[in-house]
Amino acid sequence: MAQATATRRVEKLNNASLARIIDPDKDLPGALGDGAVLPADLLLPTAGLDEGVLTPEQYVTFSRQSLAAITRSGLMFEAILMAGFGLQIARADDFTDPRITYLLHELGEETRHSRLFARLLDQLGPAAPNPIDNWLTTQVSGRVINQVIQNPALLYTMVLAGEEIPDLLQKRAAEHPDTDPFVREVNRYHRQEEARHLAFARTRLPEVWESAGIVDKTLVRFVAPTFIREMYENMIHAGVFGSVGLPAMSTWQRARNHPGRVQTRVDATRPVLDVLLEAGALERGKVPSAWRGLCAVDPDGHPVDLT
Repeated sequence: MAQATATRRVEKLNNASLARIIDPDKDLPGALGDGAVLPADLLLPTAGLDEGVLTPEQYVTFSRQSLAAITRSGLMFEAILMAGFGLQIARADDFTDPRITYLLHELGEETRHSRLFARLLDQLGPAAPNPIDNWLTTQVSGRVINQVIQNPALLYTMVLAGEEIPDLLQKRAAEHPDTDPFVREVNRYHRQEEARHLAFARTRLPEVWESAGIVDKTLVRFVAPTFIREMYENMIHAGVFGSVGLPAMSTWQRARNHPGRVQTRVDATRPVLDVLLEAGALERGKVPSAWRGLCAVDPDGHPVDLT
């Protein structure tokens, strides 16, 4: 019964994906303005800074560098997601399964998103390099990516996190009157299709959990929160702070604990935890400490006071 219900949900998502296909190269031909691209009262707390730290001129640079870093992270994440989904298709026993059809829909949508993000990145200009990028971090990142791609339960957990975090940021930006008009348009378009992607991941996670191996389950329970936290913290990395004359590493390290940045992380990741609890991947009363720290919840998965 559960499988039949999931199949019906996926079939509805397939139909929704056919309802309107948006080509951003044709349907979103706009461009960024010359000033700040994100409002200060939205970006500064999320980045981990307070009002008054930057001059108006510095803030223009900071907003554009922040959006460039977020956009670049989005491109990298979507590439990982597509690799993982491609592997699932290659390993499929039944290519006629509606789940495989939806994966093909999602791959098409993600490639269109990536083309749009690349255009946005080009308009933002050269992005500040991340000072922690080196041979060692590249090797570690490669190993993490391989684990995500190879383990379905971990993949869908990361898909949920990778969709929920930008979705929250984009929702707030799309609703704010001071957001650059083209950024607002891009965010609205992206959220429209990502809503279906989130629905698919929520449907698939309980299914893949049932057949997941011990390594996959262990990664979800105890390691995924670290992956998610670092993904979130590096969306606005140390180089962004350095681009406006702030001490790059020390400012970034302090920013990680800024109340605004922590609150955004918590708001974005608690829905991921809820899906894992509903799927039986995690158990109320026994939520692992890494998940509790990431989402600011107690062992039952209930929110705790951040103050």
